[in-house]
Amino acid sequence: MKPPYFAVIFTSILTEETQNYNEMAMEMERLARKQEGFLEMETARNDIGITISYWKSLSSIEKWKKNFAHAKAQELGKEKWYQSYRVRICKVEKEYDFKR
Repeated sequence: MKPPYFAVIFTSILTEETQNYNEMAMEMERLARKQEGFLEMETARNDIGITISYWKSLSSIEKWKKNFAHAKAQELGKEKWYQSYRVRICKVEKEYDFKR
């Protein structure tokens, strides 16, 4: 990806109720990848979950936030899966890569 672009950083702590969480997370990633302006996604989960999605513009992020299926998943997350979460949106102006 060539900067500038935007990163949505989603960090979360799950509740004890995680039934169907992984399936929903996979479905949301599948849907996000189809959205206009989507670039890439990285995710990791241990004690805290971190998902970073990359987007071409702030407007493409806003459209994803308003996506009907994504909005329903957000509500389920608040009701069942998340003890807490935080969303940060950043503009990426430089990128450095190292690959072996």
